[in-house]
Amino acid sequence: MRPTVVLVGRPNVGKSTLFNRLTRSRSALVADTPGLTRDRHYGHARAGDKAFIVVDTGGLEPASDHGLSQAMAAQTMQAVDEGDAIIFMVDVRDGLAPQDRTIAEQLRRTGRKVWLVANKAEGMNAGIVSAEFHELGLGDPITISAAHGEGVRELMDHVLAPFAPEPGEEAARVDHPSIAVVGRPNAGKSTLVNALLGEKRMIAFDEPGTTRDSIHVEFERNGSTYTVIDTAGMRKRGRVHEAAEKYSVVKTLQAIEDANVAVLVLDATQEVADQDASIAGFILEAGRALVVAINKWDAVDAQGRERIRREYERKLGFLDSRRRCRACQPRN
Repeated sequence: MRPTVVLVGRPNVGKSTLFNRLTRSRSALVADTPGLTRDRHYGHARAGDKAFIVVDTGGLEPASDHGLSQAMAAQTMQAVDEGDAIIFMVDVRDGLAPQDRTIAEQLRRTGRKVWLVANKAEGMNAGIVSAEFHELGLGDPITISAAHGEGVRELMDHVLAPFAPEPGEEAARVDHPSIAVVGRPNAGKSTLVNALLGEKRMIAFDEPGTTRDSIHVEFERNGSTYTVIDTAGMRKRGRVHEAAEKYSVVKTLQAIEDANVAVLVLDATQEVADQDASIAGFILEAGRALVVAINKWDAVDAQGRERIRREYERKLGFLDSRRRCRACQPRN
């Protein structure tokens, strides 16, 4: 079985940059914005003759005991529990932070093998810039530059040394259907994905924009394997202000392109918006199968359900709502 390597650390130390380098992709969003990664993000990677699974996690903020930061921390610690090796990243340019000491103590208590990695060390004397991190008690820090690739191969040689190459790991993986879950912010996409997976895999929080990246998760159902893609909520273009949110919209469009089926999640407690029609139109133009899921149906009364039916037929009529929307069919 392929080992699982988990990347942890406080926000903005370069975890997603290292993830992208290891997976040779741009799967994880990278920007100079702390807290960009929120859910744990899995990818396939290889170093020499050894394949492994790498997990990018949200910034760990141990001091927070409530709200979104607490949910992110819970996701990170769950990833640590699943991991075979932990890469604890610190930032040599920021120096040793109080959070680093707290995280180091948390990781020590897990009993997992932890590799201390001092990132952003390009152009610096490794011995000097990493000296202060010895007080974390996790052994000699390994200095790297995830952005430039310096020291990354040597790091992975150390991390993967205890693991043998997997026999037959070059065998081709069978492709399986991919399902993208899309829609406006706070429509319940992550909650739907969690229900499909049967676990709290995604952070589902009552705050629009909780999911910023597109997260791919494989699961089995009735003996068949699928990949479900949880995506960021898509706002109207005029309301997308943060650079991170602009990247999220691009990632959502890419997820639709990569998927076989797209599930458009609507919120029954909100009006059907022009943006919903735009997303549906993009899915059809991409040639993908489309399923419209009206969420929070139990939260509206008979009058509200009738309103949804009318709005659906008026704004999404090009989907042939009378024939395809089961929830909109009158019940005897």
